[in-house]
Amino acid sequence: MVIKYPDGTIYTPPSKEKKERKKPVALDNFAKRGMGLEDDINLSNDFYNASKACLVYKRPTPIRIVKMDKVDRKRISEAYFSAKSTTDYNGIYREKYIDFEAKETAEKTSFAFKNIRPQQISHLKSVIEQGGIAFFIIRMKAHNETYLLACEDFLPLLEKERKSIPYSFLQEKGVLIEESYSPRLKYLDAIDKRFFNK
Repeated sequence: MVIKYPDGTIYTPPSKEKKERKKPVALDNFAKRGMGLEDDINLSNDFYNASKACLVYKRPTPIRIVKMDKVDRKRISEAYFSAKSTTDYNGIYREKYIDFEAKETAEKTSFAFKNIRPQQISHLKSVIEQGGIAFFIIRMKAHNETYLLACEDFLPLLEKERKSIPYSFLQEKGVLIEESYSPRLKYLDAIDKRFFNK
């Protein structure tokens, strides 16, 4: 007997061959979970915001919509950046304004400055001048490590006209961000360590 789905396609029963069993994934192994840095930060923000530990959001990319799809009005068919974007995230933590940029690299020895736009540096300098907390969250994928690097520690490297942040500098001046199940990245602990434990 042929069984058909409502759309007319024919049902095919699953194969009776023995399926290969997948090995269980250890919950404490975060090395290959297939997520990017921004995904990890977004999940962490969801956890932190829900628990009222802070109020931090991803800043939307400024775009100007030119054309919408005529059939699917939810689809944008043409758009342009309307302004230069500044940083990825901003919000409030412990009554202080925080602003930060998230970056990741596959390089083993350094993080190249070419990945940071001049307007981002200018914006973060302004945050510091106004008494806010400005920093980078940098993931070194080759080492499976994520660091918080305060802008105050980063800016002297620019003045020395370096082309990158050495990995050894991140280890020395940065704060290693611990990973967990929830929040994914404990970046508030790193903020406490760098900015509040003086």
